[in-house]
Order: sequence, then C-alpha cells, then structure tokens
Amino acid sequence: MKLVRLLILAPALAVVALSAAAQTHPIPRRANIILIVADGLGFGDLSCYGQTMFQTPSLDQLALGGIRFTNYSAGDAVSSAARADLLLGKRIVHAPDADVALGPGGVTVAQLLKDSGYYTGLIGEWNLGDQNSSGAPWEQGFDQFAGYLNPADAANPYEDYVWRYDPQYIPAKHKVDLFNGRETGPVYPNVGGKKAQYLPDSFMRWAMNFAQIHRQDRFRHAQPFFLVLDETIPGNGYRPVPTDAPFSEESWPQAEKNRAAAISRLDDDIARLLQQLGQINQASNTVIFFTSDTVPQKGGGVDPQFFHENISTNDLRVPLIVYWPGKIPPGRVSGLKCSALDVLPTITSLSYMKPPDKIEGVSFARTLFGYHGK
Repeated sequence: MKLVRLLILAPALAVVALSAAAQTHPIPRRANIILIVADGLGFGDLSCYGQTMFQTPSLDQLALGGIRFTNYSAGDAVSSAARADLLLGKRIVHAPDADVALGPGGVTVAQLLKDSGYYTGLIGEWNLGDQNSSGAPWEQGFDQFAGYLNPADAANPYEDYVWRYDPQYIPAKHKVDLFNGRETGPVYPNVGGKKAQYLPDSFMRWAMNFAQIHRQDRFRHAQPFFLVLDETIPGNGYRPVPTDAPFSEESWPQAEKNRAAAISRLDDDIARLLQQLGQINQASNTVIFFTSDTVPQKGGGVDPQFFHENISTNDLRVPLIVYWPGKIPPGRVSGLKCSALDVLPTITSLSYMKPPDKIEGVSFARTLFGYHGK
C-alpha cells in the first residue's frame, strides 16, 4: 500500500440524508472549508500583525483579501488541549502541561460536517489519541488521515514514516479496501535516517492534492470537502529546517533564524495553495481559516518576545485570518473578542447547519460578512 493512493484515488461519495426541512428547502451549494492550524505561531510573528523584522507577504495578502482578527485567542496554552478546544467548540478539562486524549464527550466539527455530507480529511499533527483509542482521527469524523498520532514523531520534520488511514471503495469488488497503519518503504524517502523530505513541505503538497482530488465541478461531483491541515511549524526553533535562509546573515540567535525560516516556508506554502485553488477553479468556493494552536512557548533557545514586542507575555492572542473571495469583503480588520471555541459554530453556520448543544462557542459568521457583533 502506498501513500500515493491518498493523492490519486478518489473515495466513494458519502451519501447523507438531509432533514425533512432541508429537503423541502434545499440548501445552497456549500463551500469547501480549509482550516490551517500552525504550531505555536504568535500574534507578532506575521508582518500583517505588526512584526517588522521580516515579512510574510503571502499571509499578508491573505489578510488583505479577507478579514484579520486582532482579538482572537487560543483555547489553551497547551497545544493538544488548544487543538481539542478548536475542534469541539468547548474547553477540555486536563491536567496542567499534560497531553490530551480526545475521547467521548463531544462532537468534533469534522464529525458534524461529515454527517451533513462533507468529505473530511486531516493532514499533519494530531496528538489527540492513538490508533487504538476512541480519539483516533477516523473515530472523530475524518474520512482520511495522513500524519502523526505521536507528538514526539510529529516533532521530527524528517520522520521516516507517516501514519495513513485511507479507506478506498473498489467498485469492481463492491467493497472498501482499507489501509490503516504506518507507511514506510521506497515511496517514503526519509527511511534509513535520510533527510530527503521536509515533512511540512509534504503536508502542504498533500493538502493541495486533496483539494484537487475532491474539488467540486460539473465533471466530478458537488460534494464539498473539509480539510484540516495541522502544521508542525514554526515550532520553537529546536526543530531543524532545511536552511535558515534568507536569514543566515542576521545577527539573531540561531533558534530565531530557524523559526523565522520555518515561518517563511509556511508563508510560501500559502502562496502555493492559493495559486492551486485558482488553477482548479475552487478559489471562490473555498473558505480558508488560518490560525495557530497556541502562543509561542519558551524552549529550544527561543525567546517568545523576540518577534512579539506588540503583545503581552500572558496573552493567548494568536492570529486568525479568514479568506473567502467574493463572499467576505476584503481588507477588513476586526477587533471582535473571540476564541478558538467560536470556530466550530462559525464553520457550521457557513455550512448551513446548527451547532450542537452544550458548546461554549458562538458563531462570528456575521462579522465575516460585515455585520456587527456575533
């Protein structure tokens, strides 16, 4: 079984019955949704948020084309808890500084969208449950997964395997061919300690292929997709990068050069994604949420204040940019106080769905379209 199957084979369509009300009043064509979550990207890491030591032109352009929030907060200071809060729309109770296992007790935004007819995918870092738990991605609403369940493995940008969950319907056999496991071998070039493939680059490439395979058009199908890209960068400077260019000659500490280089690579990836969505005619039918799981943490030689002079040390504010050309008015900045808990109800609102009961978040969809308040 090869990772390339994730990139070239289309899944069977998920057929979901709509409610009687929806059948009486058909919902409009729904947009694809891409949620990009960076790892520890701070409020002051992007030039569109006031950072002046280097530029992030692609993310600046994303902000200029949509809306940039200046008072959006991560759900938690612990990365795994913050990602759980984002997916569930409510806070997860956890021990301080402990990893979180996502089990029963809530419904993820992926499960909600899958149940309503979206095809769902997750690429990158999970860290919310291993393959034998109820917190595994495929138990939490994701139709496909390529990435890492183990936080230690996710932290290695040159890991020699990828975990893949990939059910494929085989029409000739009238059955689903399921691959669920670690994938190594000749299709994966980091085997044997080689540093041939920088994983964050791979994540964006797989995301772009996912969008191309599952795009909506008159020749394929009208099923929208939901993709979560859980990045492992920028990290805290201790994770190696292929090169610290274009910051090699700066007088900064090496960890800061590495961090800035990782952010620049992520910025370049955003440019590639936007270009590809345009090429496959999905730009106007895809909403992009770009944010960070939590604030930068001190470690690996990184000083969280090095690029973050414009924010206090005890503030959980992180970037949030939402981009939907032709729908969200461009060039807007919002000071609305909101958090990761509000992302789930906002996404369900954009998908013509009601959020589940007993969540803490409130949709900010009205703000996206130029109205005041949530």
